[in-house]
Amino acid sequence: MADTKTERTTACSEVQSQTPWNPDSINGSQKLWLVEDVAAKLTSGPPIEGSKSPVPFFHILERLKTTPRAGWRRFGVTQGESISDHMYRMAMMTLFAPKSLAGKIDVARCTKMALLHDIAEAMVGDITPVEGIPKAEKNRRESTTMDYLTKNVLGNVDDGKVAEEMREIWQEYEDSETLESKFVHDIDKIELILQMVEYERANACKIDLGEFSWVTCRIIIPEMKEWTKTIIEEREELWAGSEHVSYTAIEDPGNHYTLSLQNHAANK
Repeated sequence: MADTKTERTTACSEVQSQTPWNPDSINGSQKLWLVEDVAAKLTSGPPIEGSKSPVPFFHILERLKTTPRAGWRRFGVTQGESISDHMYRMAMMTLFAPKSLAGKIDVARCTKMALLHDIAEAMVGDITPVEGIPKAEKNRRESTTMDYLTKNVLGNVDDGKVAEEMREIWQEYEDSETLESKFVHDIDKIELILQMVEYERANACKIDLGEFSWVTCRIIIPEMKEWTKTIIEEREELWAGSEHVSYTAIEDPGNHYTLSLQNHAANK
């Protein structure tokens, strides 16, 4: 059996970067980020605002197909998934909500939520914790983008009814108070660790993406913890006998989580 060495234990919230935010490193200037500035520079041209056709919005969606998920690139995954790749599998996963959970939630709404939750990234991009942008600033960019998309671009399409529902469902996900939103948040994390294992397998374990396994401590629904357990067991089997890292979530009596970063030494 491989030896396991605990290298450090840290609070779950501390896993994300604490790098001070420097607007110069993101925008190249102190100018406030505005969605209108991004829209004006789209290669497809500025979206037609106030149109009764959804076609201008469809063109914006193309950016989700071509914008890669940024986190993997730090580990040398240069041909990684796009934002829409991530959201599509999430949407499919919602359809398989276990019966014990499906009877308590609106599955169709969850599927819509999965398809919508990262839609603002079409304009904002995939901001990762290592960029050091404060959560409040990230939220501002995404919220103003959703307002722009649902009001300026889609506000006149079918009297804005679809756009209004989109904005509502997106906000529900952000607020993370309903069982539906908590389910989709769990799905978001589970899709990440699925992709983590798949990239490791595709690269014959020459890259170790165990750093991403910290999200397992944030999965809260019991049925989703079972899915997570299956994936982590699959990963341990993949890495059996080889050195790799992973996070283990530890819950204390006060219902607080800490993460133990472990180095699993190779068998000798």
